Amino acid sequence: MPIRSLLYVPASNARALEKSRSLTCDGVIIDLEDAVAPQAKAAARAALPAALEGGGGRNRLRLVRINALSTPWGQDDLDALGGLGCDGVAVPKVSDPAGLDAVAARCDLPLWAMIETARGVLSAPAICGHPRLAGVIMGTNDLARELGARSRADRMPLWTALQGVLLAARAAGVPAIDGVCNALDEPERFAAECAQGRDMGFDGKSLIHPAQIAAANAAFAPSAEEIDLARRRIAGFEAAQAAGQGVAVVDGEIVEALHVETARRTLALAERIAAEADA
Repeated sequence: MPIRSLLYVPASNARALEKSRSLTCDGVIIDLEDAVAPQAKAAARAALPAALEGGGGRNRLRLVRINALSTPWGQDDLDALGGLGCDGVAVPKVSDPAGLDAVAARCDLPLWAMIETARGVLSAPAICGHPRLAGVIMGTNDLARELGARSRADRMPLWTALQGVLLAARAAGVPAIDGVCNALDEPERFAAECAQGRDMGFDGKSLIHPAQIAAANAAFAPSAEEIDLARRRIAGFEAAQAAGQGVAVVDGEIVEALHVETARRTLALAERIAAEADA
């Protein structure tokens, strides 16, 4: 399934949970951690069965972000997930594979690592190589705080970290989700972040508000122009091969086998998105 948009939804907010069922995001992260106050942790945990019941009619990813096992709530969070229909556990502040080992020993669900510390970024290759890992999610707010980085629209202080984690994820063959954008009243800035993450190679973006869904879905989906170019590159290359040539020229650019592989991925993603929209 596509994972262009992953929306954080506080497990303590019944109205937000109900609304999320009708939203067009590709996935939800039901949050027991940062978005839930300490005094509301138990009630949020108790709301998980109702929050995970059904899927709102859409085949989408449903993750639960637990509290760290080092907190008073982490083990209870994991215990509450037993038998529930979620697709994985988002593990916060993973700094090394041992942080995933501790959760894997207590839970059979796929693991999604939140990379939001300097140690986590530097350990990304080892984290992404964990046998139970299903994907990584950038926690850019916590990472920026730890680095002492200033908030900039171009996110320049985080480029090295973002690209480093993405490289590790691609080497391990797991999905990578870009971090959130806090600028709710700046749609241009959000769109720019989506475009930046997409151009880097991220599979999608994590979101903090439903108003961000449409822009993320559009940014991380192939455009009509990209789909058309993909088809023409495949056709051009196949015609060149039939004529005994190893490369083709489409729109004045060389097209080799590697470009055809990218074109086929583009069309496959477009087909998955269309299939989900029709479901």
